[in-house]
Amino acid sequence: MCVACNHTIHRSQHNYGWNRDFAPALTARPGETILFECQDSSGGQIGVDATLDTLIKLDFGKINPVTGPVRVEGAEPGDALKVTIRKFHPSGHGWTANIPGFGLLADQFKDPALHIWKYDSVSMAPSAYGPGGRVPLKPFTGTIGVAPAEPGLHSVVPPRRVGGNMDIRDLAAGATLYLPVEVEGALFSVGDTHAAQGDGEVCGTAIESRMDVELTIDLVKDARLQTPRFTVTEPVTRHLDGAGYEVTTGIGPDLMTGAREALMRMIDLLAVQHGLSPVDAYMLCSVCGDLRISEIVDQPNWVVSFYFPRIVFA
Repeated sequence: MCVACNHTIHRSQHNYGWNRDFAPALTARPGETILFECQDSSGGQIGVDATLDTLIKLDFGKINPVTGPVRVEGAEPGDALKVTIRKFHPSGHGWTANIPGFGLLADQFKDPALHIWKYDSVSMAPSAYGPGGRVPLKPFTGTIGVAPAEPGLHSVVPPRRVGGNMDIRDLAAGATLYLPVEVEGALFSVGDTHAAQGDGEVCGTAIESRMDVELTIDLVKDARLQTPRFTVTEPVTRHLDGAGYEVTTGIGPDLMTGAREALMRMIDLLAVQHGLSPVDAYMLCSVCGDLRISEIVDQPNWVVSFYFPRIVFA
């Protein structure tokens, strides 16, 4: 419960995409704080008792629901919405899956796999991964944005210049996000909350977890942003840094190939060091490992690195 919130938007008030013609669930004034009750990215289809059969029968027409939209008084095209992320109210459970046809190594991991997570929603202590290790948690919102100017219904899956499914781990409590407004009222929505994710979300899912989130929405007139930007005021990896990292690399003229190779080598390393199956290592990499471009100037070859936090197995 949010005692400082001006409004609450309930979980049932959601959409499965972006559309400038969606009726607002709420009209808010700049500077107001709103509690958004968000669903997980499965739209509640994958719960604590889910099985592999649940994943196989997943209705993809109901994935990534976003709560809203909120019409912001005075918001006009050319303005920016200033969204301050105040607090998360986690549910204590979530899931990670390998979904056939989805993920950086979809051509190699063709069979479905599912892991159900449970965690302490108060202490947010690292959560045990069944095959081995404990993953530090950092709640954030994966999908957050405003309506695009183009008419019609737009998929919620790809990120856009107005935000959307960006899956940026650092959009956590304390961050301030600026979104370019393209339609009158902005029509802001949020969802796809996560308990933890690595930069890259390499298998396509993180710890997908239903949460409520408190946001303060303000307005910056005539900001003329071309794409979202955000500010963080604290270190962003200290939940992972304590024991250092194992790092693998991919080197060559193509960044996507380099990313795949760095990830494949980390999966191999985790299998050797900790006895994980390849798919378990793949999913674990997705929730806590980071893809980084280490070098992109010494042509013709670039370096992509995959950082895996040693604290998971400390």
